[in-house]
Amino acid sequence: QVQLVESGGDLVQPGGSLKLSCVGSGFIFEEYAMRWYRQAPGKEREWVGGMTANGDTINYPKSTKGRFTVSRDNVKKMAFLQMTNLLPEDSGVYYCHAFRLTPRQEYWGQGTQVTVSS
Repeated sequence: QVQLVESGGDLVQPGGSLKLSCVGSGFIFEEYAMRWYRQAPGKEREWVGGMTANGDTINYPKSTKGRFTVSRDNVKKMAFLQMTNLLPEDSGVYYCHAFRLTPRQEYWGQGTQVTVSS
């Protein structure tokens, strides 16, 4: 059974930091790129950062570059999203996403809530 389980979501004040974790099981974790997305109420799901399967390429959109850091541990089959200098607009449900191009396959976690508010 394939599973991606996120954890670490919380209520945090603006300017604060938070680290999200995602653990995978039931698939060959090291074959998959790991990406993080978020979705705020009434908005589309937004990509916030990602890393290739072997970790040699990491990318972020402008909205999170310099504040968010993605990482992974293929031995523990885990991915991480370190978030700093959080803003209220960073609030939302955060999802981890495993993606393999060939053969194409992808998995989503159930999400973890991050709320940035004073």
